[in-house]
Amino acid sequence: MLYLYFKAFHIVFVTSWFAGLFYLPRLFVNLAQAGQEDEYRRLLVMSGKLYRFMGPLAGLALILGLVLWLGYGVAGGWLHAKLALVAVLIGYHLWCGRLLADFASGSNRKSHIWFRYFNEIPILVLTAVVILVVVKPF
Repeated sequence: MLYLYFKAFHIVFVTSWFAGLFYLPRLFVNLAQAGQEDEYRRLLVMSGKLYRFMGPLAGLALILGLVLWLGYGVAGGWLHAKLALVAVLIGYHLWCGRLLADFASGSNRKSHIWFRYFNEIPILVLTAVVILVVVKPF
């Protein structure tokens, strides 16, 4: 029974983390297009607060995932692929932090179009992870 609670909260925190992974790059699109200083500062504050909030969500999702994996014997080849994709998501999260720092320092040189493509990475990874977890193809 406790396993189901861990699983449920893992899903909640993964979903919450993904909300940030979807929204933060969208804020980057708006930052890259911001025409007025007030708008830029407002978007920068929003992005910073969101990024800081995403860290604990990611941490809790990862901790609960580890509990499920190590404490309850969740295993299979699909899990190795999922863990590789989780590593990609952690890298993406950290890359977002680097991009945010570029905006904060005024050194961003990427266009809003680049950020529109960058924004699609999490949905591709999420799709692959869900297929791996549900279908367990190997």
